[in-house]
Amino acid sequence: MRIDILTLFPEMFESPLKHSILQRAQDQGIVSIAMANIRDFTTDKYHKVDDRPYGGGAGMVLMPVPLFDCFEHVEKLAPTRGRVIMLTPQGEPFRQAKAQDLAREDRLILIAGRYEGFDERIRLGLNAEQISIGDYVLNGGELAAMVLIDAVVRLLPGALGDEMSAQDESFAEGLLEYPHYTRPEVFRDMRVPKILLSGDHAKIAAWRRQQSLERTRMWRPDLLPPAHE
Repeated sequence: MRIDILTLFPEMFESPLKHSILQRAQDQGIVSIAMANIRDFTTDKYHKVDDRPYGGGAGMVLMPVPLFDCFEHVEKLAPTRGRVIMLTPQGEPFRQAKAQDLAREDRLILIAGRYEGFDERIRLGLNAEQISIGDYVLNGGELAAMVLIDAVVRLLPGALGDEMSAQDESFAEGLLEYPHYTRPEVFRDMRVPKILLSGDHAKIAAWRRQQSLERTRMWRPDLLPPAHE
């Protein structure tokens, strides 16, 4: 997979992309991630990328010209056009199913906004889909892009090493994950459930499924399918 990121602050991505699974996935050729600074595609001496909104109101709006010029440059860097995504609070809520959907793509082009938002012609002209990571407002789309990248890359074949890891996690099947335990067997009078020490894999799987349902019912009942409500 190739991921291109259009942003005004490419330096924000440097540390998150150079650690752990994301770094290993890049080193192994599972994913390549490239930055493009929208400000590099301005033509005035001040590198202006935003302006006041028509009709008045607070804040500044990202102008379409530098962003389109940046996008058209980036688009030519690979033969596949890619799926174009704008990170914005107006977008579709980002869920595990969407991460799984995006992980099947060969290329993603992410656009991280700033200020009051995007000129609407950017969304229309690029035919971009919008994604939101939650019902709150951030200073820009960079952090949202990082969340999306982290969630998608770990689903790519080979990224985690153990392919079962991604299948067993919270939300992978629409439920919260079951509780985990490791050594020691007893810690401060808290014991590992006996079922996990039994060696009976069928019973362990049933216990884990029941725990997932109970946790989901307790903490996220909105995720439960009708049959388990």
